[in-house]
Amino acid sequence: MQEQQASPENSKEKADESRPAAPPARRWIMRSLVVLLMISVLFNLGFYAWYQEYFTIGGGPTEQFETGDQFAADKIAIISITGTIMPPFTERILESIKTADEDKRVRGVLLEIDSPGGLVADSHQIYHRLVELRKKKPIVVSMKRMAASGGYYVAMGAGEEGVIFAEPTTWTGSLGVIIPRFDLSGLAENIGVVSDPLKTGEFKDALNPFREMSKRERDIWDHILDESYQRFLTIITDNRKNLDYDQVKKLATGQIYPATDARENGLIDEIGYQEDALARLREIAKLKNVRVIRYRHPVTLADILLGSAEASQVENRKQALLDSTVPRAMYFASWLGEMPGWQ
Repeated sequence: MQEQQASPENSKEKADESRPAAPPARRWIMRSLVVLLMISVLFNLGFYAWYQEYFTIGGGPTEQFETGDQFAADKIAIISITGTIMPPFTERILESIKTADEDKRVRGVLLEIDSPGGLVADSHQIYHRLVELRKKKPIVVSMKRMAASGGYYVAMGAGEEGVIFAEPTTWTGSLGVIIPRFDLSGLAENIGVVSDPLKTGEFKDALNPFREMSKRERDIWDHILDESYQRFLTIITDNRKNLDYDQVKKLATGQIYPATDARENGLIDEIGYQEDALARLREIAKLKNVRVIRYRHPVTLADILLGSAEASQVENRKQALLDSTVPRAMYFASWLGEMPGWQ
């Protein structure tokens, strides 16, 4: 009897029928494990961010090893002041100073400055906290590209006993105060714009850019500027042992000084790099084996989950425009100051 030849389709169907189907319980277990794995990853990321935010020393910055003996108990802390001195960076600098103050293993602080200055109040806040810190621990300053105006002001926190290093290409000085202002009265007149604010006092819109400033208004703002200017001169006089008030006033023309001129005029002590400043600090603090660490500010849990750092740039444009109209005295090495939305 002749046997019927099996077609490929029939063979495939028979093979599928002979293959045992995966038990429903096993499929359910595999899917559950995948879901649990994803939940575990998200939980660990969130827990790590939470740990960074809440369980660092005093709620402040974290430490990053920089150089030296990684296993040494004694530490030198690098506090970096970079860019314009203004919120929110001011708060981070103050947190770093507080952490260095409270950490008993920190035996000295290297203040690393690369800043053109910033707001008067913020510069003085940082200076004030550094004065408190130097009563317990020595401070040495290392100036980078620029340490001008408010950047020089905070350097005075090292005190008479502190040593200020500047790199050969550092620009410093620009001692003085500025309140940025534009006079657009001529333009407003040409295009037919009249400024007529509703106000309760003569000086409420004293910095209105759409009209000329009166003599009485200018006298008031000159007085305000001079108060901050005199404080700047006094701060330098109190903290530079080789300079008296008259010498400081002669230097406080707002000009920038390169490193060689700054040293000749007594504004800095040495020309050198960070490693030179660290070596001097170890000598002052009498440290042989030391761990040099740098303070870092971690991204918070809210930043990770909400992307708030990027979102705030969009949400705060109106706030930045409004803030740009508020008068701010600045220890700042620039004629321009702040521009609307450039924050």
